[in-house]
Amino acid sequence: MRAELSDYTHLTAGKVREIYEIDDDTLLMVASDRISAYDHVLDTEIPDKGRILTAMSCYYFDQLDFPNHLAGAADDPRIPEEVLGRALLTHRLSMIPFECVARGYLTGSALAEYRETGKVCGITLPAGLTESSRLPEPIFTPATKADIGDHDENVTFEQVVEVLGQDRAEELRDATLSLYTAAAEMALAHGLILADTKFEFGLDKAGHMLLADEVLTPDSSRYWPLRDYKEGQIQPSFDKQYVRDWLTSPKSGWDKRSNTQPPELPGSVVEATRQRYIEAYEQVSGRKFSDWIGCCV
Repeated sequence: MRAELSDYTHLTAGKVREIYEIDDDTLLMVASDRISAYDHVLDTEIPDKGRILTAMSCYYFDQLDFPNHLAGAADDPRIPEEVLGRALLTHRLSMIPFECVARGYLTGSALAEYRETGKVCGITLPAGLTESSRLPEPIFTPATKADIGDHDENVTFEQVVEVLGQDRAEELRDATLSLYTAAAEMALAHGLILADTKFEFGLDKAGHMLLADEVLTPDSSRYWPLRDYKEGQIQPSFDKQYVRDWLTSPKSGWDKRSNTQPPELPGSVVEATRQRYIEAYEQVSGRKFSDWIGCCV
């Protein structure tokens, strides 16, 4: 018999996910259709986004050779019908308080920091790099986890060492770069560049480090079509950049510096964003999104 959501205690709500307690050792992590941009959770949702994020995370958890927090199958009877296909059973972990970002290409906030200092998170990079330049080798650029409405703050590896100690910090860095490298190779085989991504890790009761949260979704990663890649220009992408671009265009009438709530997204932007998320999942996994819905719903 399948459980009801009301059977569980609601613990936390993030920008996208809701966490429920099943028992002392097991949580239910539910991905919503909410979308955030510029530290705001938008009033408009993207249909099927939660299912796509869940499908993509499950694909990568299965593919990556690293222990993770999954505690059951995506159709486990402990997952309520109303969230089936967009929820995961996970082990309760003590979460490590850093966003673990790996970058193989220079763009976004890293490019802005590089242009100002020649460094990213304390790492000195070669001169002459530009928008979307491929880095000589992937770099680990950690950040502190921010509350809703606040910015994540980039930190140096030395700052991670101060909090976690040398051994754990090195384990975190090595795992992040190893996972990024493996995922980037998988993406490239399917015609995609994984420009950067964010991982989160937690510790189980024995102190072992597990991969947690979501992995390698369009919410936490930048995917670029390999066929369109050209250094020196902003790349088309499969993430929520389409939403960001509309919000900062004259059409939206919104000024991101105002700290006011962004306007509702028009239907065309909603559907285009939904299609980009679906395309990212289908291209990187070689699977149909409709099969995921049929399997889990």
